Amino acid sequence: MTRPVTRRRTVTRGHISLAVFEHGDPDGPTVLLVHGWPDTHRLWDGVVPALAEHHRVVTYDTRGHGESTVPGAVSGFGLHEFADDLYAVIDAVSPDRKVHLVGHDWGSVQGWEAVCRTDADERIATFTSISGPSLDHLAVWVRARLRRPTARGVGQALGQLASSAYTGFFMTPVLPRLFFRAAGRPALWRRFLRVIDGTPPDRIHLAPSLQRDMISGLRIYTANIVPRLRRPDPRTTTVPVRLLVNRRDIALRPAIYSDAEQWVTELSRTDLATGHWLPFHSPDVIAQAVAEFAADHGVDG
Repeated sequence: MTRPVTRRRTVTRGHISLAVFEHGDPDGPTVLLVHGWPDTHRLWDGVVPALAEHHRVVTYDTRGHGESTVPGAVSGFGLHEFADDLYAVIDAVSPDRKVHLVGHDWGSVQGWEAVCRTDADERIATFTSISGPSLDHLAVWVRARLRRPTARGVGQALGQLASSAYTGFFMTPVLPRLFFRAAGRPALWRRFLRVIDGTPPDRIHLAPSLQRDMISGLRIYTANIVPRLRRPDPRTTTVPVRLLVNRRDIALRPAIYSDAEQWVTELSRTDLATGHWLPFHSPDVIAQAVAEFAADHGVDG
């Protein structure tokens, strides 16, 4: 496949430089795609062509990944920093019109942080969330099931804790870095994604910085998971949200979104018989969902 990158720019915020890529119709509605761990803007290579004919599609490497700056301290990987970066990209690429935000994995977690800010609906028209909850909402969800225990609720909470057990390993000081230095090779990662999601290797688009990004991105877990789950700050949003929920997600159980309507003024949900890396496995499904959602919430300015 020919890479769909058409225009590149750099957006700078403080000492962080973000590599930003623009595709498609410069006069179309702007769709901003945000990747998670351990990906880069290349995650969206299969999604971009299907959107670019009628949309202006923007992707970027988040801090600590790909061609963007790697912060030196763990504190540089806090969700508030990622959300500030996201708004900096919006201000640079679409200063006068709202954007349609799409996030996957930690890109979706960052999206929740952004849309739950005051006046987010003045800059963001819609938010499509894929495999990445608000950590604050997730903490409330878990606590509610343990505070008023039922067999079903406790089972759901324990099931999600089991699916999230890998994050404990990721936050240990030395072992995960040693592991990804040995295992963070493109061929092995493609094999892993094929096993867990059934994704054909030719659909998996990886950056040359994969191993470095795997190791650098571990600090996202350290900087955010324990602080947010220990002291959640749940907030609501008036940005319309669409959930694409993968029923075979290796990391996230579908039940965690069962209370999402209490945080969102306008919420829709589509459950799919797919795994965690939906942008690789079924890019056309994402493109169609985003195009429909954007069309339903047109932006006038």
